[in-house]
Amino acid sequence: MKDTVELDSIDLAILRELQNDGRMTNVELASRVGISAPPCLRRVRRLEEAGIIAGYRAILDTTRLGQEIVAFCLVGLHHQSDAELKAFASRTSGWPLVREAWMVSGDSDFLLHCVAPDFRTFQDFVLEELTASENVDTVRTALTIRKVKDEGLIAFDGSETTQAG
Repeated sequence: MKDTVELDSIDLAILRELQNDGRMTNVELASRVGISAPPCLRRVRRLEEAGIIAGYRAILDTTRLGQEIVAFCLVGLHHQSDAELKAFASRTSGWPLVREAWMVSGDSDFLLHCVAPDFRTFQDFVLEELTASENVDTVRTALTIRKVKDEGLIAFDGSETTQAG
């Protein structure tokens, strides 16, 4: 486990700005958060080394890439032993349609975010891969209609300091 890192208002501003636009230059980032470029770069590297910034990636438009179906699958397992939960979690890495997988509490054990080029491909995955998978008891699917909000994962108000770790 990494050491706890104290985050001040500048660190939080850096995180907010990078979450909104991870491609900006260090000079632009420094200007937006009100410090010079060298200390800004040191702070970003510290946040990366601490694992607070876990990576950078482009956000792609699925429909422009021919991926018309976005759906969520709630999966319940017959048995929820640690070994069974880990086995199912591991299995999700072999399914390209599954873009995110979360272990959840409640009536289901996993929530899968799936993206497919068409309904037939998604249907085949659900019937031939997911429901046929060892230890799967129930699968409930929800096809999306349209995305109505797309924000970064963390909301920053910019006024507080915090500890991360």
